[in-house]
Amino acid sequence: MAKEKETEKEMLSKTEAKREKALAKKEELTNRIEELRTKIAEESDEKAKNKLRKERDELIALKDGIVITDEKVKIPMAASAKKKLQACISIVVIIALLFAYVATGAAKHGFISSLGWPQKAFTGMVLTDNEGKKHGIKVSTYNYYFATYYNNQQQMGSYLAQYGASSGTDTPDFEVALSKQTTKDEDDKTITWAQKYENDVLENIKDVYLYYYAALKANDGEEPEIKDSQKEELQETLDKYQESADNYGFTLSAYLTAAMGKGVDEATFRREATIQYISENYREEYQKELNSKEFTDEEYNTYRDEHMADLVSVDVKYFECSTEDDAVAFVGALKADGSNFAELASQYAKEGEEEQYADEVETTYYNITRSVFQNIGAAIGTADTTEDENGETTKTETYSGLDWLYSEDRKAGDSTNFSTSVVYVLNPVNLSDVHTVTVRHILIQPQSQLNEEKSEDSEETEDDSAEVAAAATASEASDEQWAAAEAKANELLETYRAGEQTAEAFGALAKENSEDSNADDGGIYENVVPNQMVPSFNAWIFDSARKAGDTAVVKTEFGYHVIYFESTSDMTVWQYTAQHELASQDSESIIKEFEDSFTIKKSWPGSCYLETDTDIDN
Repeated sequence: MAKEKETEKEMLSKTEAKREKALAKKEELTNRIEELRTKIAEESDEKAKNKLRKERDELIALKDGIVITDEKVKIPMAASAKKKLQACISIVVIIALLFAYVATGAAKHGFISSLGWPQKAFTGMVLTDNEGKKHGIKVSTYNYYFATYYNNQQQMGSYLAQYGASSGTDTPDFEVALSKQTTKDEDDKTITWAQKYENDVLENIKDVYLYYYAALKANDGEEPEIKDSQKEELQETLDKYQESADNYGFTLSAYLTAAMGKGVDEATFRREATIQYISENYREEYQKELNSKEFTDEEYNTYRDEHMADLVSVDVKYFECSTEDDAVAFVGALKADGSNFAELASQYAKEGEEEQYADEVETTYYNITRSVFQNIGAAIGTADTTEDENGETTKTETYSGLDWLYSEDRKAGDSTNFSTSVVYVLNPVNLSDVHTVTVRHILIQPQSQLNEEKSEDSEETEDDSAEVAAAATASEASDEQWAAAEAKANELLETYRAGEQTAEAFGALAKENSEDSNADDGGIYENVVPNQMVPSFNAWIFDSARKAGDTAVVKTEFGYHVIYFESTSDMTVWQYTAQHELASQDSESIIKEFEDSFTIKKSWPGSCYLETDTDIDN
């Protein structure tokens, strides 16, 4: 009986420890989500903004999935999250966490590290395309993908184990050979984990290579060039591996072979990464082509009528205070005509941001939709929550703040605070007739380079590196650095004006000088909608007087932007939204049919050399 009580105490103690870890994790996730919301609101680059939104949504899903009860701690995952857990190889280059494998010894946790000439010479798989043509794929390709997939899965397993949690899916024991463990496939058939991983890896290879071969076909059988930024990213990845290889006394090729399997050397890594990039680029172009499909006026109008609540917008003054008390005081001091809104925004701004918010443009939002408020992390755009008897909060599908703002009862001059958000209505809900625009820009940051002394003197971990990068942001730049950035921006504008003054000429300057992520694309942003960009940038491009060929230097918190106004489209914002959504719906079925028309199968005798398990001897 005493032993039973002791066992019960131990179980309670373990459960409590798991609870504490889970609670700490929820708090950590909450803080990270708030940080991301701030970054989303501040980010000017739409591609970077979308990446931040994706990361935010994944963290929200993880946080909401942590269930804490008296008996257990569990992290159930949604179906989409489970799929990502089971098949998380990206189309882009993944910097797999290989270092631990070499550091702890390949004999225990890695892959057999012989050169493996058969793996580079033999065909291990055959991809049959949508025209029946067969394409042989080397064994070394499989081993590259298997290592990346296995490493990602193990890292996810380690993460979940750290918090005493479950993913909601069956996961293998990574200290036991995959071939000695079983699981269920999609048809509920019992298979080994080795078979499961093999199936997943083959599917991942198929997803990459089908678009790769489609890219070759579209380019008259020749490989398209990858982007300069992709070449740089690939080289940076290999440089990191070279540093680690040097630490362990390996050549780069031997290091990659030890970590990723037979036949995977530097040449294989470069080749497979390049193929991934070509595949990714073609997939994006294909999706873009599908998304450009046009529809009839009747189809647009039907979509409008069915989605009116999501398409209408308002014109407002908006500011996010640090606390709810500040927001209440802000509204209390706000004049009926809203004329002192910018003055109050400056008063309640965070330290160092007072001058920025003293400018009316920073707090004035025209044609802002519900989704924008949700995407920028505004308190007024946050879903309502309910609280259960255990004090756990859950988000609902209602948005009281947005319901108030987008109500037909609103009129110009109305104001309120919703939690920390303050809004003053300039123009109540309406269906805007503003058109999308296409612009190019060159971003010049006042402090774009990392501090070399910090980088050289510190023993950097990934977190250290992130902190050094954060220290180099524009917000911490000196007046001299801002002045230098402004001078360079004006110099570039003069260079453009002294030249051909065409979109192509501006694009060439952007490619050479812009520090934004779209530099490779000539700095172009197509079909920009209101409030997609930061306020001062947004205000200039949506000025009603704007015409094709206009240029200017505009300052934002990210630096100086040399902007070229290319065109105003024929579509209103709501029509563009309708076209994009309707095309996306159609493209889903088209893409599925296209991808299903390709098949992949193992090929004998090359398949005998596939890495299908680790060399753990258990």
